[in-house]
Amino acid sequence: MPPGSRFPIPYDRTARRPGWEQLPPAVRDAVVALLGAPVTGVDVAGGGFTGGFAATVRTADGAAAFVKAASLSTAPEIARDYANEAGILARLPAGLPVPRLRWAVTAADHVILGLAAVEGRMPALPWDPADLSAALDAYAQVAAALREPPAELVALGLPRLGPDDFHGWREFASGRVRLPPGLPPAVGALLPALAAYESKLAGYSGGDGLAHCDLRVDNVLIDEAGQAFICDWNWLSHGPAWLDLVSLLITAYAGGQPADDLFAAHPAAAGAPGDALDVALAAVSGLWLLRSADPPVAASPHLRGHQRWSAETALGWFSERQGRSEDPAVLARPR
Repeated sequence: MPPGSRFPIPYDRTARRPGWEQLPPAVRDAVVALLGAPVTGVDVAGGGFTGGFAATVRTADGAAAFVKAASLSTAPEIARDYANEAGILARLPAGLPVPRLRWAVTAADHVILGLAAVEGRMPALPWDPADLSAALDAYAQVAAALREPPAELVALGLPRLGPDDFHGWREFASGRVRLPPGLPPAVGALLPALAAYESKLAGYSGGDGLAHCDLRVDNVLIDEAGQAFICDWNWLSHGPAWLDLVSLLITAYAGGQPADDLFAAHPAAAGAPGDALDVALAAVSGLWLLRSADPPVAASPHLRGHQRWSAETALGWFSERQGRSEDPAVLARPR
């Protein structure tokens, strides 16, 4: 098994979120009015890495919605992210395996979203092959639809991935930031290759296509019929779809799945540059390793551990791929 295969992060309980009764009464009243019936049950989401309210809310008439809420004054970043997600969800092409937006309002100093509730579960780790296949199929639909995104989505002015988004290995290689302790000694020898591959991502992000930019196991739901849904859309950016594919396959690689083959066979990788997988692995591992050294987040006690584990797992995958070459010089330059 590759490094990091023991899955130390409990992805179904990574967030500390307020409960229903902790929301201001005016926010609860607004949600009840939008749902059209009294609330009889609330299942707070354990996954995710923010402290915003997020829960499946059930009503007396048997209906349900997935509700998100965050205060504009006490949690402005989360409220902004929820508002961004609402704008994106409202403009995504119809028919995609994505929880659809039912409503988005601002009430009682809170941004409040209501999404169609998906009666399902987060995939377990290690991945069940059927769940992984469903997730990859769902993303194939998303990637195809966003290769040439609709004009109303582009009109949002979504960001484009650039040099400032993925620069961790260049920070480490330059000495501006020290490598965190506990990494394998071989990382030092890989630094030039990692920095060089990472730097190529911006050049591959110049097209019209859009990437989810936060695709991981806990942003996937599998419904009762076995269909996968892609969730949490606030980071949508212009960039290559194969970057999402790699971030999703990190946990598949860690569980011993044939991640290289899964990447190569996926429609999102069709037409990708020959070094796309190595570029993506370098980019995401550098970003996650850099961020893992940031201060802890009280609302998400597992965030830094997730970033460090993900970085080391992606780095292990990159290192394994580099070691397949018979030419030792491959460790010091992009292929």
